[in-house]
Order: sequence, then C-alpha cells, then structure tokens
Amino acid sequence: MWKLNQSMLGGDEELQDNLLDGQEGLCSISPLQLSPASCVRCLGRLLVLTCLRLGLALSHASLIVFAKPIKFAVLFTFGNMLAVGSTAFVIGPGQQMRMMLDPVRIYATAIYVGCVVLALICALLIHSKVLTILAIISEICALIWTLFVVNLTIGVLFLELNA
Repeated sequence: MWKLNQSMLGGDEELQDNLLDGQEGLCSISPLQLSPASCVRCLGRLLVLTCLRLGLALSHASLIVFAKPIKFAVLFTFGNMLAVGSTAFVIGPGQQMRMMLDPVRIYATAIYVGCVVLALICALLIHSKVLTILAIISEICALIWTLFVVNLTIGVLFLELNA
C-alpha cells in the first residue's frame, strides 16, 4: 500500500517500475490451479450466502403482508428456517444436528422448533389469526433466545473453563 501511495504521489521511477513488475503475481492464479477442496469451499460459501440472503429476503418480504397474519407467518417462518439452515452448508448437516442437540442447546432448539411448528400449524391448519400472531411472537422470542442467550451462555462457560 505504501508503494502504491508513493508511486501515485510522484515517487521515484524505480519504485514505479517495481510496482508494475509485481502486478503479474497478484492475478496469476488460474482456474486450473484451484484444488478441488477450494472449489468445494467456494461452492459452500456461495450456498450459505444464497440461503441466508433468501431467508432474510423472505423474512423481510413477510413485512409486506403484515396485515394478513397467516401469509406473514408462512413467509416469516420459512425465511427463518432458511436462514438458520444455511449454516448446514458451512459445518455440514450432521455436525449442525449434533451441535443443536448438545446438552447446552437442546432446550433452546426444542423451544425454537416447537414454536416454528406451532406457527405453521396455526397458520396453515387452524387458520386463526390471533393464534398465529401469538405463535409468531413466541417464535421471534425463541429465535432471539436461541441466538443470543444460548450463545452468550456458551461464551461465558468457555471463558470460565479457560480462566
């Protein structure tokens, strides 16, 4: 970076020549030099980002139909499931299930999955707007608890064990 600044500010000619000579090494990697493992990692990152963005888009799009609780519940719930499930592409579905069923996280997982199922049952089978709204509120609370409180507990336990 310093070399780039010096050459732009009118540094010496030798420095500008050295900067241009090193340019070939910056972009010299070709698709043939990529290992299969790095291709799989790139594909995995692409799938994670795609699922996460699609999930967040569905969750945000559900706000458009906020006045219709049943449509809101279906979009919001499927959006959350896609966003949470996107981590399966990073660590694998088996490892994610083992982590979700870990004794520290089992209660949070059970409550969140129960709230998701309850929201879908209220929206798709019962067709009750009041129950659907209550189920969505409980789903949001369970998601917040799962994301923040459980991860905070794990962080505190980690700090206590390493102290």
